[in-house]
Amino acid sequence: NKSRLGKTLYVGDDNAIDDIDASKVKVRGLWDGEAESRLIADDIESWVSKGGSHEDCAVLVRASWQMRAFEERFIMLGIPYRVIGGPRFFERAEIRDALAYLRLIRSPDDDLAFERVVNQPKRGIGNTSLAKLQSYAREDGRSLFVLTPMVLQTDEIKGGAKRGLTQFIDQINLWRDKLTNGMPHTELAETILEESGYTDMLQKDRSPQAQTRLDNLKELVRAMGEFDSLAGFLEHIELVMDASTGGAGEDQVQILTLHGAKGLEWPVVFLPGWEEEVFPSRRSLDESGMKGLEEERRLAYVGITRARQHAYISFVANRQIYGRWQSVLPSRFVDELPHEHVEAVSETGYSGIPGGDTGFTGTVEDLGERSNYKSPGWQRLKENAGKFDTRPPRDATNLSATSGGPSGFKVGTRIFHDKFGYGRVAHTEGNKLTVDFEKSGRKKVIATFVQPV
Repeated sequence: NKSRLGKTLYVGDDNAIDDIDASKVKVRGLWDGEAESRLIADDIESWVSKGGSHEDCAVLVRASWQMRAFEERFIMLGIPYRVIGGPRFFERAEIRDALAYLRLIRSPDDDLAFERVVNQPKRGIGNTSLAKLQSYAREDGRSLFVLTPMVLQTDEIKGGAKRGLTQFIDQINLWRDKLTNGMPHTELAETILEESGYTDMLQKDRSPQAQTRLDNLKELVRAMGEFDSLAGFLEHIELVMDASTGGAGEDQVQILTLHGAKGLEWPVVFLPGWEEEVFPSRRSLDESGMKGLEEERRLAYVGITRARQHAYISFVANRQIYGRWQSVLPSRFVDELPHEHVEAVSETGYSGIPGGDTGFTGTVEDLGERSNYKSPGWQRLKENAGKFDTRPPRDATNLSATSGGPSGFKVGTRIFHDKFGYGRVAHTEGNKLTVDFEKSGRKKVIATFVQPV
């Protein structure tokens, strides 16, 4: 950074590693975010099996939406963890609100879900009106959703509250009909957030937290895409929420943002998501330009220097961001690391740097001949390309398409998708395909994630 003050740092830890190679920052390239979370979880389990503790380890992310993948992975493996500086992903207010809408649509008798979102965002429904509904529901033995239309036919609730409740009931019924008529559950979630006014409420919110909450909601929709149905997703959430990963004071891995890590240290630090537009953050660059970039670089420095013994930086070739698969480039900060203090570690599954939306899956050297990308990290990445395993995972080796338009597929082509199975292309739009799957119905997928059969 141009305004950086000079400083010389030294290691003052008596337990510091003497082997200079062992203490180098490890930089690892992987295929996607799932492989990244799996590798970090495996590393933590390996550390503990060798006599270390969970509390020795920290996962430092640039944005809170990145936490979800690690939380779910740790829960699945029984790794105790805690989120520092805020609630866990699925305990955040905006996530609970969105889940309440989805639960109510699936189960209209869910009174807790009804109460949480009936006035979220504000619909002019006061506590007095809600108390009346609750009283009638207890007396009648019916759910709030069933009873409310009956009460609205009387004069018990008037004015703005009556209009707000009428609108709410009508919207829930409309969304339930859309789900019944086959609207994909991810599209339904986006529709709910838009038509309810929830997204608009956050967009008008000028607080620093508003954009973060929007990002978290986009990550929730992305997570829903991993499941075939709304029912399957909500069942998964119930398991996640019910899972116990240890109480306060126990031996736990710590997950937090880079901003929250200042002043803290751990023996082992994992720094995932070092890709352009994730870190440095695209929003920071758009809003603050060079000043924003320098602040992002300071955060990178903060992250690395939180490690007493081991620091692991990772980036991926493909990341599903806010519901869309994107080919991504390593962060420019990877190149800025002092060469003598960095070790490029080979990890199965890094497929080079795919060429944006072209579906290219060649090596780093091959893409270097085609790309006009001019980030400072490009030359270092080309030099170190041989240190990364440029093969995709076994289950992702056939992602290339045949000729037939921008996506490489023609309407009517029979294809196979690892998750949804066999189907035929019904429509193409750029690199997006609308596919009629034999067992999963009609879905929109990215062309590079299917193969012709």
